[in-house]
Amino acid sequence: MTTNLNRLLTAMQYAALMMVCMPSGAQQLTATEIVRKADEKFNGEMSGYSVMSMTIVRPTWQRTVEFRSWSLEDDYALTLITAPAREKGQTFLKRGTEMWSWNPAINRLIKLPPSMMSQGWMGSDYTNDDILRESSVVDDYTHSLEGDEEVDGRLCHKIRLMAKEDADVLWGHQVWWVDKKEFIVLRAELYDEDGYLVRTERGTDLKTMDGRFIPSIIELVPAEEEGHKTVLKILEVKFNIKLEESFFSQQNMKNIR
Repeated sequence: MTTNLNRLLTAMQYAALMMVCMPSGAQQLTATEIVRKADEKFNGEMSGYSVMSMTIVRPTWQRTVEFRSWSLEDDYALTLITAPAREKGQTFLKRGTEMWSWNPAINRLIKLPPSMMSQGWMGSDYTNDDILRESSVVDDYTHSLEGDEEVDGRLCHKIRLMAKEDADVLWGHQVWWVDKKEFIVLRAELYDEDGYLVRTERGTDLKTMDGRFIPSIIELVPAEEEGHKTVLKILEVKFNIKLEESFFSQQNMKNIR
């Protein structure tokens, strides 16, 4: 009896010591909290501004599109194309669940139907939904931890995101590898509703930008299109800037430069 009691006390002491030695918060974070932290790390808690270039690579050609984007929470987004010259001035606006595009060359404002959310944005491997952020990785999915794995030498949480039954999303499920220290998504696999891999994303060239350590290059590779990829480079980013809902208007999408 004494021996068993001593073993129990030793086990309890060891467990208590392990808890003390664990990094602060390591035991408290759920999969959903990790996904939320990763989403906020890149997008900002409230508002943001970014300057990016996007290179579309195909087996026989490639081209680069440059743009500036503003966002306010998950409900408002405005994107302005700044290059190439033939597409310069074109804008995209999101307000809630409604989305429009403005083409100054033809002086036409077009409302984008939900069916267009899965189409490639500006001919890239990114969809309109990716750019305009119609869906929410926090609210539209359930999340579960699937262990730890290394990506590029950094230890990551491996997390599965399953689409909720009533969620209007493109992906049936996603698998994320989130850096345990910095809460950066270093790798993501996106699957359709039938469970087939559609594309893989990798975040590289980690930098501190506007006080946050984030990937400055994101590479998207379709699963079944050899020689196809889209490389997104973040040239400038600002988090939590002052923006009002009135900034995201049809009038402003025609005038912003």
